[in-house]
Amino acid sequence: MTVRSAPRSRRQTAARAPAGSAPARAPGRGAGGQRRRRLLFAGLALLVLAGGVLAVRPHLDDAVKEITLPLRHEDIIRQQAEKKDLDPALIAAVVYVESKFLPRRSSAGAEGLMQITPETAKFIARRSGGTRFELRDLATPQINIAYGSFYLRYLLDRYRGDEVLALAAYNGGLGNVDRWVADERQAGRAELEIPRIPFPETRAYVKRVLEARGNYRRDYASELGL
Repeated sequence: MTVRSAPRSRRQTAARAPAGSAPARAPGRGAGGQRRRRLLFAGLALLVLAGGVLAVRPHLDDAVKEITLPLRHEDIIRQQAEKKDLDPALIAAVVYVESKFLPRRSSAGAEGLMQITPETAKFIARRSGGTRFELRDLATPQINIAYGSFYLRYLLDRYRGDEVLALAAYNGGLGNVDRWVADERQAGRAELEIPRIPFPETRAYVKRVLEARGNYRRDYASELGL
């Protein structure tokens, strides 16, 4: 009896690649294709990320500046600077160092943005003709900045434009600065320099205000009308 073999399926009868030859690969299916696709996707992701960073960066810069060097009431600052012949960046710097533009009352009773004490406020009211002034008015930004600017102008005039002495008096008091100046003259020195200010707090205060003024000039020139 002759046994016939079963017919081969199409897969079995399909032509086989010669022994030892590499199997055929669809274009892009090999390791090289996969690597190119990964590089392409990575490049596209970087482009999208870079575009997002460029779009968001200005807002981030503004947010950081608002936290580290805030500025508010710039219209009032410009107005008072013009009226009192002051550097608007100096007014902004004093506000920043005194209160960081957050109105509050100090433990010594100083009020508002420029931290004006009741005694100093009454002195300013008498000198400026503020007959209807009340201490609660210091909570109003317009009045507080106007009074603080008036006092800065008064101190600069008193000390012949010497900003170090004016700022030292704003923080440490007129009586103390007058005494320090007298001591300097007695020692044969023409002026009181920052390193020789006796009060550490006042010495640090003057340095901070002058540094902040430079920063406001650089970062807020247009807002302050510089």
